[in-house]
Amino acid sequence: MDWHNYLTFTKAGNREGSKGAISELCSDPLDSSLIVQQGGKYRAATLAGRMFVACNTAAVTTVAGVTAAAWTGLGLANPTGSGIKIIVHEFNFAQWAILTAEGILALATTTDAGFAYAITPRNRMFGGPPSKAMADDGATLTVAGVTEQHIASLTHGAATVSGSPALGQFDLHGSLVLLPGRSVITNTDAIQTTVLSFGFMWEEIPL
Repeated sequence: MDWHNYLTFTKAGNREGSKGAISELCSDPLDSSLIVQQGGKYRAATLAGRMFVACNTAAVTTVAGVTAAAWTGLGLANPTGSGIKIIVHEFNFAQWAILTAEGILALATTTDAGFAYAITPRNRMFGGPPSKAMADDGATLTVAGVTEQHIASLTHGAATVSGSPALGQFDLHGSLVLLPGRSVITNTDAIQTTVLSFGFMWEEIPL
C-alpha cells in the first residue's frame, strides 16, 4: 500500500502523515481505523512510472474459445525472465457494431508462449519508462487458456439493435497477478467479426 498517500485521523485532529512518522489513530464506532486516501488510488504508482495501458485501436475479430491454436483478441503477457510481477488493475472493452453472435466475454490465463510485442504499452505517466510486458492481438497458443473470470453476457435484439452493454470497464482491484511466463487473454465463446475492442491497465513491480 502506498501509505504515504493517506491522510490519517488522530486524536489531536487531522494530521497528514509523512514517511517514517508514527501517529496514534482514532477509530469509528465499530473500532475501524479512519483512513482517507488522497489524490486517487493509482496516483503514487503512476508518479513512480509503474502504471501502463494497452488496447486495440480498432475492432478485432475474435475466435471461439481459447484452445491451443490460433487466438485473437487482446492479451497481456509477462515475458519469461522479465524480473517483474504484473498486477492487473482494470479490463475494459467497447462494442463497435452489432454482435455477430450472442455469447459471453471472459478472461482466461495461459503462458507467454507464442506472444509478440505487437501493441506498444503506454506508460500512464506520459514520457515515463517503457513497459516490460508484451501486449498482443493474436498468437498461436501452445497451452490452452483457462477461463478465470466472466466479464459480460453479449446479447442483441433485432438485426438493427445494438447489444448491451456496449461499453464496459471493470476494476479487478489488483486481484490478478502475472508472474514471468504467464499471460491473461480475452475469451469469447463465439466468433465476433470486427465487433469488439479490448484494453488492460496494469502495474509493474519487481519480483
